[in-house]
Amino acid sequence: MIIGIGSDLIDITRVAKVIERHGERFLDRIFTPAERAKAERRAKNEKMVVATYAKRFAAKEACSKALGTGIRRGVWWRDMGVVNLPGGRPTMQLTGGALARLQALTPDGFEARIDLSITDDWPLAQAFVIISAVPLAKA
Repeated sequence: MIIGIGSDLIDITRVAKVIERHGERFLDRIFTPAERAKAERRAKNEKMVVATYAKRFAAKEACSKALGTGIRRGVWWRDMGVVNLPGGRPTMQLTGGALARLQALTPDGFEARIDLSITDDWPLAQAFVIISAVPLAKA
């Protein structure tokens, strides 16, 4: 069963301007170390670096909407991180207040699954998040 849906669309040039203006302070406040490492591996192409950050920013916004809180009520930017599963599929890894909110939304006897789709087409980046509750496997 679906317990939350969120989407976000962002102008990549807006993210570029914020990074230019606030630099490390912005990056440290918003992105997890894993997200920063992923973006910096693309350092040979500045547009790709900024697009990578913009997609992750959109994913965090979409996830916070799917959680029903936005960026408030204990859900903060670095509580949500984009990670890739072994096959490459992106998902969200939640910690702190975001994880607590997810656990509160997930009914007993179920586990949460977060599906994420991210894309960019300069100058836009977009993310969709669907949070589902799936029955726990029976032993």
